[in-house]
Amino acid sequence: MMKIVVLDGCAANPGDLSWSRLEELGEVKVYDLTKPEELEQRAADADIVLTNKVIIGRKELALMPRLRYIGVLATGYNVVDVEAAHERGVTVTYVPAYSTEGVAQMVFAHLLTVTNRIEHYTDLNRKGRWSESPCFCYWDTPLTELDGKCFGIVGLGNIGMRVAQIALAFRMKVQALTSKKAEALPEGVRKVGLDELLATSDVLSLHCPLTDTTRHFINVGTLSKMKPTAILINTGRGPLINDQAVADALAAGRLAAFCADVLSEEPPRSDNPLLRQPNAYITPHIAWATKEARSRLLEVAIGNVRAFLEDKPQNTV
Repeated sequence: MMKIVVLDGCAANPGDLSWSRLEELGEVKVYDLTKPEELEQRAADADIVLTNKVIIGRKELALMPRLRYIGVLATGYNVVDVEAAHERGVTVTYVPAYSTEGVAQMVFAHLLTVTNRIEHYTDLNRKGRWSESPCFCYWDTPLTELDGKCFGIVGLGNIGMRVAQIALAFRMKVQALTSKKAEALPEGVRKVGLDELLATSDVLSLHCPLTDTTRHFINVGTLSKMKPTAILINTGRGPLINDQAVADALAAGRLAAFCADVLSEEPPRSDNPLLRQPNAYITPHIAWATKEARSRLLEVAIGNVRAFLEDKPQNTV
């Protein structure tokens, strides 16, 4: 019987979902979290390993001589040294596109937080502000309509394309920096160059992969080309932005707001400069974590294992 070890299952399934379909495929041991020094003890005799954030590099692979398969419980698979795995004959799979709807929804949850400040007013009302108002209403923040504003997108993959559709539904003008040809873009989405994107976007949302080219894509130089009234959103990868540069731009009023579900280091250090900025709105990497998305994640991940065992591997890297 195959020995299957889930190294860090608590994020995908903190207890509200079931591993039962995986248990049909072998002897399963699920760990909430695994520290690097615990890997050998837990997975030395594993045939199949599932990981989310536990790194499996060349050194770690050497600790698991029986390993035949690594299933990444995510779309990004940078936690695995794929080249080293292939050298060992180990199959690596990932889970594509499971969180598209949740991440796109989070983009607009963040954007509407800035433009409408629902949480701010709810909090003030709990403290009696409306009850004490001499007028039938009050507001102490700018309130902004999205209609007609320019929404810029970096990267038009599954999530970027879904974000574009939602922005169009808000009747925003959508433009994108993308490798896709202009004629291949949906109606209402305009292809632009980097300088035009930066200079004209009222909202700029990042959805490109993290590569050597895109690391710190948002930096002092690119920020200097953006509108000081712009809202920057990052639900892609934390290192797409330079934390200090964005914090400095916010503090100096050269950027209106920064919204993020990801940071360059997770969990962030307590002295991360973005955490101190009042116009930085940060959620703890939860856009992917709707129950619906996590259900899809487990369904596909377990399906990947089943397909591998049937000698029909799918979603391979």
